[in-house]
Amino acid sequence: MLSKEKIARINELSRKSKDTGLTKEEAKEQTKLRSEYLQTFRQSMSNTLENVTIIDPEGNDVTPEKIKQLKRNKKNLH
Repeated sequence: MLSKEKIARINELSRKSKDTGLTKEEAKEQTKLRSEYLQTFRQSMSNTLENVTIIDPEGNDVTPEKIKQLKRNKKNLH
């Protein structure tokens, strides 16, 4: 999870970008922070999906095979 300070900085740079523009250093910082944010988001989403089991109304496990395989691989690593 990205710290509150980093998220606040992303928002601050975004507002400044729209209002007055960014310096080269600020633009680089913004790119770096956005990249870090996206990486964290993707990892979090991946972890969530790896821990999901989908059950249909009849009670059958209909979790996609790809997710089941990820779970098996993760279990074998531990």
